[in-house]
Amino acid sequence: MSKTWKDTKDFLGLEEVSKIDFLVPLFAEALGTFLLVLIGCASCIPWGTAPTVFHIAFTFGLAVASLAQVLGPISGCHVNPAITVGLLISGNCSLLRGLCYVVCQCCGAIAGAGVLKVALPAEKTSKSLGLTLLGENVDVGQGILVETIITFLLVLVVHAVTDPKRSDTKGWAPLAIGLTITVAHLAVVPVTGSSMNPARSLGPAVILGVWDDQWVYWIGPLLGGLIAGGLYRMGFRMRSKDEEEASYDF
Repeated sequence: MSKTWKDTKDFLGLEEVSKIDFLVPLFAEALGTFLLVLIGCASCIPWGTAPTVFHIAFTFGLAVASLAQVLGPISGCHVNPAITVGLLISGNCSLLRGLCYVVCQCCGAIAGAGVLKVALPAEKTSKSLGLTLLGENVDVGQGILVETIITFLLVLVVHAVTDPKRSDTKGWAPLAIGLTITVAHLAVVPVTGSSMNPARSLGPAVILGVWDDQWVYWIGPLLGGLIAGGLYRMGFRMRSKDEEEASYDF
């Protein structure tokens, strides 16, 4: 088998997606995104008074940290198409695995928003349900830029704490990722809703049938994930001694 053909097979991931046990990580991604949307968006629903940014930020951050601890060893706990795209660009996820993950993430998010709507009184969920919308006087260009930046930060952190060649970050992934999501929410919930996750925005939009600026929450996060994945692959990833020595050969 030629090296080119082997590299192509690895990129596509034909072998891994053809195995029956591949259904387990697919279910993990759907379940993780389901729980993230269900729990996270529940914190956005007003009960008498509007939820605070602090409340929303820590709910999403702690939810992702908890899910990463449980589902990380099973599927990597992407639960976010932007993270999947970033890992695909950096060579840490095959194309077919990534496509399957994104489909499962979107399905899980829609199911999570649907269950949340059914589980709570109609007057509470008819207008809110954690829908991400641009803040007052925020235009689509600013929304895309903000979502790109915060998702870039998230995907960069994900790469750093899951890099197998880094020994200093072992065991810190759930906490680091959860805190990254928390700080992003604290910063920009009033600006864009701090989605940084296309599936998280898609779920409530599908259930409520509200599509205002929905494309912003796909373009921004996916662009941020793509840039972070490319940057980590080109310059930030830890390299082995052989790779370091090769880089000095001219």
